[in-house]
Amino acid sequence: MGQRLSELAPVYARRRCPDPDSIARHRAAQAGRQHVRSSTSGLARRLQYEKHRNFIMQRSMDQAIPIDTLRRGQRRRLAAGILLFGVLCAAAWGLNRMLRPSVDAGAIVVSEARYGKVDNTINAAGVVIPVHEEVVSSPGASRVARVHAKPGQQVRQGDLLLELDDRAIRLTLEALKEQLAQQDNRVAALGLEMEQKLKQTRSSIELLDIDLQAARVRHERNQKLRSSGIVSGEDLLTAELNVRRTEIQLRQQRELVEDTRRATAGAVAAARLQQAILHKQIEQQEQLLAQTRVCAPFAGMLTWMLEEEGASVAAGQLVARVSELNNYRVEASLSDFHARQLAAGQAVRVEQNGEILAGTVHTILPEIQNGTIKLLVDLARPRNPHLRNKMRVDVNVVTERRANVLVIDNGAAFNGRGRQPAFAVQDGVARKTTLELGASDGKVVEVVAGAKTGDRFIVSDTAAFKDLDSIRISN
Repeated sequence: MGQRLSELAPVYARRRCPDPDSIARHRAAQAGRQHVRSSTSGLARRLQYEKHRNFIMQRSMDQAIPIDTLRRGQRRRLAAGILLFGVLCAAAWGLNRMLRPSVDAGAIVVSEARYGKVDNTINAAGVVIPVHEEVVSSPGASRVARVHAKPGQQVRQGDLLLELDDRAIRLTLEALKEQLAQQDNRVAALGLEMEQKLKQTRSSIELLDIDLQAARVRHERNQKLRSSGIVSGEDLLTAELNVRRTEIQLRQQRELVEDTRRATAGAVAAARLQQAILHKQIEQQEQLLAQTRVCAPFAGMLTWMLEEEGASVAAGQLVARVSELNNYRVEASLSDFHARQLAAGQAVRVEQNGEILAGTVHTILPEIQNGTIKLLVDLARPRNPHLRNKMRVDVNVVTERRANVLVIDNGAAFNGRGRQPAFAVQDGVARKTTLELGASDGKVVEVVAGAKTGDRFIVSDTAAFKDLDSIRISN
């Protein structure tokens, strides 16, 4: 029985695991069947088919399947399984790349954390202005009569820039001179009038002095005649009263002389005061007349001027502006939120077209307009040849200096101090993490916590994928 099973084992193995020879025999059987079907007689075809099938089955049962054939079949099945597994993995990887968000490496900026120094700065917008600038205004309501220069032209001190219409000022000046002449005549008239009054008063005093002497002589004579009884008491009293009346009149005339002198002196003083007022008004009008010829107050550049001839100007209206050439400072504007951190004398870095200019805070203007505070910055090289009037620059006011701290390049991904999200780059993937940032000078920012030396972070704008936890970086 065991011997029979051992003889049948190859046959069972052949039936379970067909090899190429069995497949060939099977195909030959099929060909035979087709050949039999093509016979003209159905019975003959069937007999031939049965005979051929019996022949093939007999040969198949008599031959054993070799071991190499079985091993080749196993290897083929194993290779097919491995190939199928690889195809599935590749499909899963491709699907992951299609569905997982990514960003182009050229579209981001990555910076590596390192140790260095950083200056805590406050950023401000600055404008280059001249250290010395002077404006020329119209002395009064007038119009532009003639233009002699153009904006942007270099001028010397005293150069004529433009002329204003001066006819109204000349008329006013002539009227004032006429009034001054009238006051001069009045002073002279008052002097003559006083002299006449004084002469009349002196003559009256002389006459009264004579009358007084005659009255005294008469009074003395009546006193002597009264003792003899020749003159009555009434005549004596009348003589005495005449003496007193004459004395009073003489005293009044003498006082009139002083009153006349004082009154005349007061009138003359008022006239002379009016003369002084007129002299000042004339001097002022002469100055206004001179100002109608607008000249450069100093050597420099004519930065602006009213160029239209015949244009009307109001009193005090700006007609020209002259700036000192190649001597500049910076006017910076920033939010009043930083007002407490600012102080005169702080170091300043002014950036212009990649060039860093050193400076210091000179003055912090006290007025705050629309939440903005302004300060004036003195440059270490105020005559830098690259500076131009009204040029816009970036200003960084240094409020604190730190050395040997962990820093990273600053970028749009960061906003001020404190804890904020960031994307750490490793093995082609950016993963969200949290950094605590400190001082910044606009170029680099201090990393207080959340990173170590050598860590790489995206410093460019991450707003497009800020809600993701990770993102793939494609090359």
